[in-house]
Amino acid sequence: MARAFAKISFTPDVQAVQAEMGSRTAYRAAELGEAETVALSDFEQAFITERDSFYQATVSQSGWPYVQHRGGPAGFLKVLDEQTIGYADFSGNRQYLSVGNLRGDDRMSLLLMDYPGRQRLKIWGRARVVHELNEPELLSKLELPDFRAPVERGIVIRVEAFDWNCPKYITPRYSQREVEALLEQTRRLQQTYTAAPQTPVVLGNGTLPLTISGIRQLTPSIRAYELRHADGGPFPTYQAGAHLRVPIALPDGTITSRAYSLTDAQDQRDCFRIAVLRVGDGDGGSRALHDGWQLGTRINTDLPENYFPLHDDERPALLIAGGIGITPIKAMAETLAARGTPFQLHYTGRAPQEMAFIKDLQRWFSERCRFYFSQAQTPTRLDVPNILSHATADTVIYVCGPTRLIESVRQSARQLGIADERVQFESFI
Repeated sequence: MARAFAKISFTPDVQAVQAEMGSRTAYRAAELGEAETVALSDFEQAFITERDSFYQATVSQSGWPYVQHRGGPAGFLKVLDEQTIGYADFSGNRQYLSVGNLRGDDRMSLLLMDYPGRQRLKIWGRARVVHELNEPELLSKLELPDFRAPVERGIVIRVEAFDWNCPKYITPRYSQREVEALLEQTRRLQQTYTAAPQTPVVLGNGTLPLTISGIRQLTPSIRAYELRHADGGPFPTYQAGAHLRVPIALPDGTITSRAYSLTDAQDQRDCFRIAVLRVGDGDGGSRALHDGWQLGTRINTDLPENYFPLHDDERPALLIAGGIGITPIKAMAETLAARGTPFQLHYTGRAPQEMAFIKDLQRWFSERCRFYFSQAQTPTRLDVPNILSHATADTVIYVCGPTRLIESVRQSARQLGIADERVQFESFI
């Protein structure tokens, strides 16, 4: 929780209620110290530009709040820089309530919703009206060339605070476009399953019988699979960093196997979860898994193994993930958070829409995660030497991802005098 948000929102009356209800102690820490410089990260910027509507509140001269829904094509709310957002104000019912309120009080609050993803972002800022006569260049940055609604003015908002809300009580809702995309995805899956070669009723000969009980599309090329005990028997325990070797039927009928990290901290769970990236130019294992595994598929595996274990003491951790290498790192972050052990997570990928679990991590660990997008409109790159140089002397470093990332971390650590045993790694090609 950001201090800027706390200093704006936790008024004396709010603090009094927090004290009465027993939450004051937990929130007081958020107010200590000077308010930080507010800057929208790449994750917030991407979230903002993906929205096709939001709710905004202004304050009238009589002191009453006025809440208004604003809508338009996805991207109509624009990010001008890391501290400024704005939108073109289209002609409406001509009551001009929000615009009139801004003449007397420039404070504005926005609520941005992602109903399918059950996320909400709250923004506080100071707004001003932009007219074509006075600032034509700025207004042109807010206009949408392919949207024909008449623009009366622009609204530019200087962000003073923002905060993410938990997903509790957000009912998932889907637009027509989102429903059509899901239906098309379902049709493609049905076609794939229909065309898939016949495979044995049960794959593999391990001692643990499992059934595919859930499939979720995390990104266009990554699917999450949930596996439960086929016979309802006792479920084996495992620790963060563990992997499961699973059998896969290749198109020619032969059976091979691949190891995939378990993505969740166990925490009394009665299932395994893995996430599999479909690799188009690989050896065919991931493609065959995507094409062949269906709900109800039965497999026999061996027990999970762990060659990438998480330390079990209170030393802080630095977690670094690249691409699909987030899978064991996510389980580590969940475990560390449950223990109360300090950690920082740095996650790099091509773009937000290609990175598994990014919204979950942002929602759960927003102040302990940093994201980097190498192929975003404004690329951000992971500065490995800088990150390692700020690690304390007892920090344990974990890195998982492409070989190039791992070698960068190991070489930088050696140059900084960090002992090899403090750097744990697992390679995902």
